[in-house]
Amino acid sequence: MMNKTRFRLLVFFMSLSLIGIILVQLYWVNSSLKNNDEQFRFHIQQVLGKVASKLQANDRHEFYALYTHFRDSAGRNPQREEMLTYYNRSKPKNTGKKVIYSDSMSQRDYNLFFDNQEAGEYLTDSLPVNADKRQQRNQKPRNGKQGDMEVWQQYQLDMYLRDFREQNPLEKRVTKDWLRETLKTELSQNGVDTHFEYGIYKNGLATKIRSEGLQWDDETSYEHNIYSERDGNPGYRLVVAFPEKQSFILSSIFGITSLSLIFTLIIIIAYLSAINQLIKQKQISEIKTDFINNMTHEFKTPIATINLALDAIRNPKILNDAEKVQRYLQMIRDENKRMHSQVENVLQISKLDKKELDITKEQADVHEVIEDAIEHVHLIIEARHGTLTRHFEAKRTTALLNDVHFTNVLVNILDNAIKYSPDEPVIDIYTENVKDFILIKIEDKGLGMSKNTVKRIFEKFYREHTGDIHNVKGHGLGLAYVKRIIDDHNCNIYVESEKGKGSTFIIKMPLIN
Repeated sequence: MMNKTRFRLLVFFMSLSLIGIILVQLYWVNSSLKNNDEQFRFHIQQVLGKVASKLQANDRHEFYALYTHFRDSAGRNPQREEMLTYYNRSKPKNTGKKVIYSDSMSQRDYNLFFDNQEAGEYLTDSLPVNADKRQQRNQKPRNGKQGDMEVWQQYQLDMYLRDFREQNPLEKRVTKDWLRETLKTELSQNGVDTHFEYGIYKNGLATKIRSEGLQWDDETSYEHNIYSERDGNPGYRLVVAFPEKQSFILSSIFGITSLSLIFTLIIIIAYLSAINQLIKQKQISEIKTDFINNMTHEFKTPIATINLALDAIRNPKILNDAEKVQRYLQMIRDENKRMHSQVENVLQISKLDKKELDITKEQADVHEVIEDAIEHVHLIIEARHGTLTRHFEAKRTTALLNDVHFTNVLVNILDNAIKYSPDEPVIDIYTENVKDFILIKIEDKGLGMSKNTVKRIFEKFYREHTGDIHNVKGHGLGLAYVKRIIDDHNCNIYVESEKGKGSTFIIKMPLIN
């Protein structure tokens, strides 16, 4: 009982450990997916921010190109009203839209003069290529008036850019190809190499700058403002969607996850193998205990009989009776032969396991070998008042075999048929030819076997438990010996059995042509 409890506890804790390992692996995979999703989101927001900056820089470039063209043509800096006329030169004059140029801050309030040089410097400085120049200027100490001047100049530039964007639709300033290639380049630089859809929305409505397959999805879509409130047009948003986002994220951890799954699978296989081995060892231990008990019983009876016979012979009355002495001597001889047979069986199995048993084969008649085997069990069948019927239908019976070992094979099968018949044994032996083979069928009407027993009947030491292990004598070696000899003869053996209806052993042996 203690061994069973320990075994169950061992299996329980091993199973618990394995489940814990699997759960840890699943937690790790889930955490990795979440971390990768966060990193993906962070990279996309960085990309969108950079692309939005490029869109704004592109507007500044185009505006400055128009501004400098006007300035170079007129020889002076244009006013806002003049730039509006310049934007609309190719448009109908009456657009029906009233433009009011009234600022909350005035140039008079700051006592500034926005001359050609200042405007040119500021607008030029606003371009990305002159960022170092602006940085150097920003590092200089500022007084209050200088700071106010920069605020005023930025405000003026924002107003110019706002007019430029209002008078030039987004479709004229940005192309789909440029936006797609810019996004692709930025995404590639951030390690995002997967299919994407893109578009620009204004106040929630799609513009013409969009890909055909763009569809919003909370899990796979991201957005970013293009222009700030100060720049005007706050409703513009850059949207990018990644339909294959999940596949991309999974592929990023595919390698390490695959290794993790492989190692986990190895652990599971090793665990199941260990459990299987433990169960087998437990079964073997039980079978060996059963074997020792049966062998003890097998030897105990003949030893007791021999001792009784010897004690009887010592009796002067018996010693003077020659007939009784011969009878007791015959009993001693039979019991000694019986023990020798048991020992020989064990030795034969041991030699077979070590491949030391020398089996020489010669041409022989199968029917004659069967008759020899029947002769060995004939007296036992008669003592049990049983019957053995021959059905020899095979016409070709010559095979290559070792007559001693093959006879033992048939004797073992017949002996089992007798032992496992609770009433008078009824045995039928059939032979028939099938192509270049002879089939030998030994059929009994005994106890029969379960399906599980049929699968394991040729295992060494295996015996089906029937409640009392001594009700049928044996030690589970006979059929193991049968199987090894059959295999050595390049034959096949099959068993058909049903509980309570008897068993049939079928041997398929190749013939000599």
